[in-house]
Amino acid sequence: MPPSDPLRTFATCAGRLSAQMEFEWMFDGAASEVTQDRRGEVLDILDAMTPPTQVRDVLNWRIEAKMAHSSLLQRTTFSDDSRIQMQARRLSVQKLKSCTALLLG
Repeated sequence: MPPSDPLRTFATCAGRLSAQMEFEWMFDGAASEVTQDRRGEVLDILDAMTPPTQVRDVLNWRIEAKMAHSSLLQRTTFSDDSRIQMQARRLSVQKLKSCTALLLG
């Protein structure tokens, strides 16, 4: 199903992928290169579709999504509760898959 607001969807995905990439820099350097490429693809699409009147909105959506995803990733590693770790990991993977599914290839 197509996103209801493609601009916000791609902005959110850019934020999530930024958080994922930075997390992988610390814990899985090789994976960060793949994430960086995907993030670049999302940013290219986002840049092409962002009207000048919504640049601030897009930046805000990206930052909000990045912070939320970063918080989720922190729980996957640093939570003392293994159930919370597993739920956070499952949710972070699900959210990233929904973003990468928007890309060709």
